[in-house]
Amino acid sequence: MTYVITHPCIGVKDASCVDVCPVDCIHPSAGEPGFDEQEQLYINPDECIDCGACEPACPVTAIFEESAVPAEWKSYIKINADFFSGQ
Repeated sequence: MTYVITHPCIGVKDASCVDVCPVDCIHPSAGEPGFDEQEQLYINPDECIDCGACEPACPVTAIFEESAVPAEWKSYIKINADFFSGQ
């Protein structure tokens, strides 16, 4: 996984990151099934091309390169991966 969405996204789900993603790897976006039920957005690790466009677009600084995720939010690496693995 290259980029990870962390705690500040919870309850916000601002779609600025979705709008700038060139490969549409951030889900669920507004209108997709499950959008209203999810607390946050997630980056699909298999689709992400590591372009970094999403990171500066996030208004709540919730997106980090995996190696730069702050220690207190490291659990979000697994949370993001689990969303796409169905766990």
